[in-house]
Amino acid sequence: MDPRAERTIEALLRAAEQLFNRRPFAEVTLEEIAAAAGVAVGSVYNHFGSKAGLHAALIDRALDTDRYFMDLAYAPGRSPIDQLYAAAAEYLAFYLANPEFFRMLAFPADPGSYPAGRDLAERLAESVREQNVRMVEAIKLGIETGVLRKVDPEETATVLWAAWNGIISLGWRSDGLSRSDDELAQLLRVATDLVAHGLLVD
Repeated sequence: MDPRAERTIEALLRAAEQLFNRRPFAEVTLEEIAAAAGVAVGSVYNHFGSKAGLHAALIDRALDTDRYFMDLAYAPGRSPIDQLYAAAAEYLAFYLANPEFFRMLAFPADPGSYPAGRDLAERLAESVREQNVRMVEAIKLGIETGVLRKVDPEETATVLWAAWNGIISLGWRSDGLSRSDDELAQLLRVATDLVAHGLLVD
């Protein structure tokens, strides 16, 4: 690809990422995105076809980035328990490196009534399901090998993801409930501990 075109695409993606993070998709205009990127509005049509196409490309980049971090967590040779703790750590690393992407995936915007928006929402949901399956498989293996007690793997994975999303979201609060990066890491470990070991004494 021509270097100039690559720079334009990157500028548009960065501008869209920042604007979509601050305001709902429907409220952001192509003119705003182009102005923030320092390019002509026609560049959006040339490279992405539409605002929806640009948004889809941005979501795809967020999904690819999240998948990269999760691949690190589920590295071959790790025990099921180690995979769960690593998944929590890598999910936090994903957030710290890409806070806007985290928001897009963990707290997706209303897709609206347009077919393109609904299709994008379904692609996003399917990617989340794929990551959920990886955790479910780790939990199942832990049960099969006797290191985890018998629980519903699907429900347990859902609880973990929901807890992790809630904990990480404390990082962007502006009040006294806000937590530092180190505190978020500790809270994620605590949440994973609670699921892995429970609260009740045997």
